Amino acid sequence: MLWKEKYKIGVDLIDQQHQELFRRVTDFIVTVRGQGDWEERLAKVKETLAFMQEYVVTHFADEEAYQAGINYPGLAAHQQIHDNFKREIDEYAKKFAATGFDEDLVQSFGGKLMAWLINHVAREDQRIGKFVRQEVR
Repeated sequence: MLWKEKYKIGVDLIDQQHQELFRRVTDFIVTVRGQGDWEERLAKVKETLAFMQEYVVTHFADEEAYQAGINYPGLAAHQQIHDNFKREIDEYAKKFAATGFDEDLVQSFGGKLMAWLINHVAREDQRIGKFVRQEVR
């Protein structure tokens, strides 16, 4: 799994949600890069797309509510990053609907998910954890 303990920000709900996101994206990447009939692997692709469209909305809402509750100064910028990512997920969904689940497009989607998740959690979300730790002192 792509998850690393260093990604924890110290907020149980958020850390658990991040771990679930990493687990799902890891499963997706393994499936897409796997062997076998593309049509058989396609079910996992569709499942992951549906999950991402739903779960990121829930996760982002929880994360933003937490940030608001602690008066996190970077909330507005963080919301914008979340909104941009939700739009990107929706754009992929539209492309899949229009062109089908072409293997190259699916590979692109997987790479985007993996890169965004790692970069966002390792950089942006770590700022939340740092803010919380400074406030506790």
